[in-house]
Amino acid sequence: MARYNGPKTKISRIFGEPILGNGKWLGKNSNPPGQHGEKRKRKTLGEYALQLREKQKAKYTYGVLEKQFRKTFEEAARRKGVTGENLIKLLEARLDNTVFRMGIAPSRPAARQLVSHKHIEVNGEVVNVPSFQLTPGDVVTIKDGSKDRTSITSVVRAKNPKFSWLDWNETEFKGTFITYPERESVPENIKEQLIVELYSK
Repeated sequence: MARYNGPKTKISRIFGEPILGNGKWLGKNSNPPGQHGEKRKRKTLGEYALQLREKQKAKYTYGVLEKQFRKTFEEAARRKGVTGENLIKLLEARLDNTVFRMGIAPSRPAARQLVSHKHIEVNGEVVNVPSFQLTPGDVVTIKDGSKDRTSITSVVRAKNPKFSWLDWNETEFKGTFITYPERESVPENIKEQLIVELYSK
């Protein structure tokens, strides 16, 4: 199953943010990667570079590779409404992202692993596809056979009130994808309009 397996801190340094959930070393070395570090002269990014950079940030944040990201964008463009906001909604509705948002897993890569290893059910059926698109009303649970595994249940957190589009009961290990989130409710620092402009060229 394709996914990014490279150095996470390097990616965080490129964007100056812990976008892969690994900002441990940003305080010690927040300079962009590359020879000479902060002394290296860096050109001001042009329009295309800024747009590409924003797309790369979104891809790394949600753990999506190029082909799948483009398909998600095309689906967002087909739907009614603002394409950029639709893109964020679809990325947030991915099963692995929802498992992470609910607090079942500490990070998106960990959530992806839970899904691919068949520990997660949607509406009573095991789903092992991290990119599975949830729709409003879908119920997400930890599989009965996995509830006895302390390696899984010990990291489960209580519901984060910031994510109002999700409902989660940590005692029953059961949650609901209530609705697609509004853009202002999603905390990710992504300028989705730049991505729309990039794909519109």
